[in-house]
Amino acid sequence: MIYLDHAATTTMYPEAVKQMLPYFQRYFCNPSGTYQQGTMIHKSINQIRANIAQSIHVEPEEVYFTSGGTESDNWILINTARNYSEKGRHIITTQIEHHAILHTCQFLETQGYEVTYLPVNEKGIVEPEMVREAIRPDTILVSIMFANNEIGTVQPIAQIGQITREKGVVFHTDAVQAYGHLPINAKELGIQSLSASAHKFGGPKGTGFLYVKKDVKLSPLINGGAQERKERAGTENVPGIMGMGKAAELSIENMSQHEKKESMLRDYLKDRILSEIEMVRLNGDARKRLPGNLNVSFRGLQSQALITMLEMRGIYVSGGSACTSEEKGPSHVLKALGLSDEMAGGALRITIGYENTMEEMDYTFRCIQAAVEELRKL
Repeated sequence: MIYLDHAATTTMYPEAVKQMLPYFQRYFCNPSGTYQQGTMIHKSINQIRANIAQSIHVEPEEVYFTSGGTESDNWILINTARNYSEKGRHIITTQIEHHAILHTCQFLETQGYEVTYLPVNEKGIVEPEMVREAIRPDTILVSIMFANNEIGTVQPIAQIGQITREKGVVFHTDAVQAYGHLPINAKELGIQSLSASAHKFGGPKGTGFLYVKKDVKLSPLINGGAQERKERAGTENVPGIMGMGKAAELSIENMSQHEKKESMLRDYLKDRILSEIEMVRLNGDARKRLPGNLNVSFRGLQSQALITMLEMRGIYVSGGSACTSEEKGPSHVLKALGLSDEMAGGALRITIGYENTMEEMDYTFRCIQAAVEELRKL
């Protein structure tokens, strides 16, 4: 198997698995217990919190553990709508956000909130000045993803953060695809809230975190116990947090090395596809994109047919976001770029990991070339 769908999920670091194992049986006590083992586990959780906070240059008390990116996105959007409704009921996001953002915004629209969905250019990037122009006196939140999960484009977060600072509007970024793959300094970038998910950077599924700056009003999304400083009820997923902590540590430590390798493999495969296969389009910006992301459209083909033929040859890729695989119709991200239904329907998302090799890129290219030729004959 050649796995090239790392944007959907990543394999866990062996060290992260090893870190988790003792907390399933040996150290199984509830972190809220007042006895020695409970206290020890609680301290271990807070050490992971401090390490993750340091990785994005924020304070430990500003980091909250969640079940993943979807919960984190829901929490900050619903929280801001609830706590800032006296100021206004206007929210700004983009047309290419993950559905965890888009569907939550649609829910808030049913509750009387107004949402502006900013367009992007043909490379999938939102213009900062459009954000500035969209902000109104009643705007309470700007939520723009750090990097797109389908086309990999990295947004101008620093410029947007500067604008929201000037305007006094809460700025959230869905960094699920970016955290652990790109350097993030939340303070310098003006980010006041950030979502991340462990399984996107070598950690376990079902675990993530939400950063919320101290001066942003916060209230629970889930009510019950006093966990997470009374802001997120429910017994902590201790093994998950431990695995996420180790994965975050390794991802940050090896980021530069992984970024360099993934970019090199991506560019090699990209150049071969674009130069040796006819009627192909690169989706997203050629440079301002995640290191391992390659999204290309093949004219006249359906992506599912390509995906199936590649799987028969042992290659795992996707046509877009794993979270939308059950939905019919072209990708909302590709349509926002201005692609026709034909080109959007023929898109292939290839997302490379640090464990992939040049030999795999050569084999993958040959298989894509053969599959495209065969399908076009049909």
